[in-house]
Amino acid sequence: MTAKRRFRNVVSIGPVQVATSYDGRGREKHTAACTAPRCGFSTDYDSRAAAELAARTHRCPVR
Repeated sequence: MTAKRRFRNVVSIGPVQVATSYDGRGREKHTAACTAPRCGFSTDYDSRAAAELAARTHRCPVR
């Protein structure tokens, strides 16, 4: 059973949203997720800078 995440500090960079949340162990994680239909890009990072870099360099394979 997964816990429901509460995202804060949400920023959109193109179609990708970057947000900060806490994982199940109480550690701060930064998530980058693409909001384009059928893209499926979503990753967690330990630093905000890494998540924002992934958002800036992401290219959707579905056009």
